[in-house]
Amino acid sequence: MAIRIELNGTKGEFRLFENEVQAGFMRFSIDENILKIEHTEVDQAYEGKGFGKQLVMAGVEYARERHLKIKPYCVYAKSVLERKRDEVGDVLL
Repeated sequence: MAIRIELNGTKGEFRLFENEVQAGFMRFSIDENILKIEHTEVDQAYEGKGFGKQLVMAGVEYARERHLKIKPYCVYAKSVLERKRDEVGDVLL
C-alpha cells in the first residue's frame, strides 16, 4: 500500500495504491492555510480495509507538516476526524 500526492495549484488528491492499482483517493483544496477535504472515495473492491481512514490520516500528517488547519466538507472525513478528535484536534479548524 502506498499513498501518493498529486497537486495542481491549490487543488490536489491523495491517491492510495494497492499493488500499483489505485484503490482510493481523497480530494482536497488549500485556501488561506486551510486544507479543505472535499471528497474521499475507496473502490468497492477495497472497502473494509481501512483505506479511507488511511487517506484521511495522510491528510492530517500533510497538514501538520505544512502548519495547515483542516476543514472537512466530506462526510466520511468529518466522521473519522470526529472519532479521532483527541489525536487530531491540533489540526482541526
